[in-house]
Order: sequence, then C-alpha cells, then structure tokens
Amino acid sequence: MTIILDRDQGLLAENDEQFGLECPYCGVYAHMRPQSVPDAAPLLDAKPKHVGLVYQCDACQAPVFLRFAVKQYSEHRLELYRNFVELERPKERFAFSYLPSRTETLFREALACYSGNNFNAFASMCRRSAASAFAALGEGGKLQAFEEIMVAQKIVGIDDDSFAPIKRILFDSGEDEELPLLNRSQAGILLEVLKDMFYQCFVRRGKLARAIKVRRFFVQESNNNLQSTA
Repeated sequence: MTIILDRDQGLLAENDEQFGLECPYCGVYAHMRPQSVPDAAPLLDAKPKHVGLVYQCDACQAPVFLRFAVKQYSEHRLELYRNFVELERPKERFAFSYLPSRTETLFREALACYSGNNFNAFASMCRRSAASAFAALGEGGKLQAFEEIMVAQKIVGIDDDSFAPIKRILFDSGEDEELPLLNRSQAGILLEVLKDMFYQCFVRRGKLARAIKVRRFFVQESNNNLQSTA
C-alpha cells in the first residue's frame, strides 16, 4: 500500500486500497477509512519525519489515530511508509477473575504498559506479575510455571536464542535494571507466553473446578427432587 499526500489532490492511496485493524474502542477487526488528513503544503515546508492521520472505524465510527514515517519528499508531494504506529492500541483481554488478587493487579498494569507501547516497563511488570503468581502457587509453583512455558516454546517452535530473554524476565532473580531490553516483537511473545502460563496455572484449574461444582450441584438437586417425590 503506497500512501501519498499531494499538495493539490490530498491523500492518494494505491488503487484506493483499504486496510483493516482491530479497533481500540469497539474491539472489532474492521476496515479503516480516512477521516482527517493533514494539508500537504505545510508539511512540504516543514518536512517533519512523521505524519499523523486520523482514520474512522467502519464498525463503530470512532476515530483511530495512526502515525506514519515519511519515506520521501518531492516538490509537490510526500510519500509515507506503509508501516504505521497505532497511538491507541486495543486493550488486551484476559480472564482476570481467576488470578490471585495481587497477581491480577500487577498483570493489569503490565497490560496497560503494553497497550501504551512501553515495552520495557511492560517487561518489569511481567517479572513482578510472575513473581506474585509463583508465590500464590506455593511450593513448586515456579517449577510448574517453568514447565508450562517450556511446553509453550515447544508448541510454537521458538528457537532458544529468541526465547532466552523471555525466560530471563520471568524466572531470573535480580534487579529490574538487569532485564533485557525488548522490542515490539519480543514484547508480543512475552505477552502471549505469560498469558498462556497464567491460563494453565490458574484459569484452566479455576474453570474446571467451577464446571465440576456446577455439575455436582445439579446432580444433587436432581437426587433431592427424586427423594421428595418418592
């Protein structure tokens, strides 16, 4: 997708190509259409390195702010790189009710850091969230969690070099300053690995226990009804 801002014609997209995003407001993956486009003339004079455009979500009509890097300037137009930064990211969802209260608080803050593109603050909060979870799991909890993430690595086929920072963040002891610096891709892997670890250690167990409790309740109710009619 080539995006051009022309002094006279405004926004030009290759073949009027559309694109879709997960809307940060309604959470629906929808097409985005231009809503507010800057005038090319002052940009051609100032030549900033980045340009902001506002698109509209087709699903909920909310404005979605995107930042593009400028690829090149010419006399009458500027071309933008097709990659962009979402200034407002969709909120990550999780079954928080199954987490221990302290772990829930820390993990919510971790997700807020991730949504704000603060990936190294996110790494620090992931370490605190994981440490809280290990304590809640009790003796052997850290080993159980380690086994779960090793299974996750094997399932998705992440090589050891790429996975090493994830293990350091979650399982090494030490100060936050010793944590590896993460880029967007590494932070995304850390997010999914930690969500899977929490799911396996807390959510799966909680859902299963709840389902069995409900089954037992209805069996007991059925038995009581049979006895009352006998």
